[in-house]
Parts: sequence; C-alpha cells; structure tokens
Amino acid sequence: MNVEGLKKIAGEKAAERVKDGMVVGLGTGSTVKYTIMKIGEMVKNGLDIVGVPTSKATERLARKFGIKIGELAEYDSIDLTIDGADEVNKNLELIKGGGGALLREKMVAYYSKYELIVVDERKYREIFGSFPLPVEVVKFGYARTMRKLESLGCKPSLRLEENKAFVTDNGNYIIDCSFGKIENAGDLEKEFNMIPGVVENGLFIGLTNEIIIGSKNGVKVLKSRE
Repeated sequence: MNVEGLKKIAGEKAAERVKDGMVVGLGTGSTVKYTIMKIGEMVKNGLDIVGVPTSKATERLARKFGIKIGELAEYDSIDLTIDGADEVNKNLELIKGGGGALLREKMVAYYSKYELIVVDERKYREIFGSFPLPVEVVKFGYARTMRKLESLGCKPSLRLEENKAFVTDNGNYIIDCSFGKIENAGDLEKEFNMIPGVVENGLFIGLTNEIIIGSKNGVKVLKSRE
C-alpha cells in the first residue's frame, strides 16, 4: 500500500469515532483530510455535528463537504478533535506545525475532551528531531527571536512560501528549528514559550489521548493509560 493509502485508512478509521450531536475539532493536514472527507459523507447520510476548524484551509475543505462550521469561542469544550502530526512517539507526544496551523491546533486541542491523532507509519519516531520543529513568532524583531532560538541548540530558518516569508492565519511567521535530536520535549516546550516574541511552538505535550497509525500491516493504535 502506498503512502496515500496508509493516510486514508488512518483518517477514515478516526471518522468512526464521530457521533451524532458532537462538536468536533477538525485538524489540518494531508491525513486528516481523509477524515474530513469521510465525515462529509456521513453528514450527507444524516449525521448532525458541528466542526471547529484549526485553519482557514480546513474550514474551506469542511464547507466543501457540507460540514456545519462553528467557532471555538462558541463552546465550553469540544467533544472530540481529530488532527494529524509531523512526528509522534510512544509517549503520545507530537511535533506539529508543518502546515503552519500549530497555534490554532494547540488551542483546539487544549479545549478538547479527547484528542485523537491520525498519521501514517512514517511519522512514528523513537526520538524526535528529524522533522524541524516549527515555532510561530511575531513579525516584530523576528530576526532577534531567531538568534535566541539558535542559542537553544538548533539551526533556525525562516519558513518561506514562493520566495516570501510564510505568514500564518494569525499573521505571524514560522521559524523551523532543526535540532537533529530532541530528547526532553517537555522541558524544551517550556523554554520556547518563555521567549518574548514566541507565540507558540509545535511540541504538543500532554494533550493527546490516542494515536491511530496507518501501517502496511493495518491500523495500529497508541492510547494513554488514563
């Protein structure tokens, strides 16, 4: 099975968790795209849910498939969020932000009763670091912020799109930080967020309840013990 096939089986498996009446966080990325498409099919067959998108791109996709859209501020909590990730590990920690939506993704995850992540098997890692860690920063003084990020042991680079600085849905820049190896993700997450100018970072620690992994041998599931 090719990579798209692995993404599809993981994404569609997650859609099975969506029940009538739920408020559902809709993640961003190439795997959760299949979840959204499947939910759209379910909506067409009578499922009644509200989707809270984590990016403008996800909102457009959800509307295309007939999913009713709500705002995060309208709900005390979200019943279930289904999202993707760039790297995952056995501790249910994530690196996210390859699509540039990490701030909204983390906000939606924080207010969710249950966070379900869908990935293909290439995203599983024993040790983080092969994927550059995205850090969202304000435009003001970003070059100085980059130098501070570098002092934490990474090689930072400003994310570009069509030879211009990539701008997030929130009007900020993304700095991709190459570490090579990240051994203590929890401590690093806190260090990043102590830096003025850093809006949020792509380490998701203690937010995930379950990971569905599409593999050549079928679907694998990692769950928290809670």
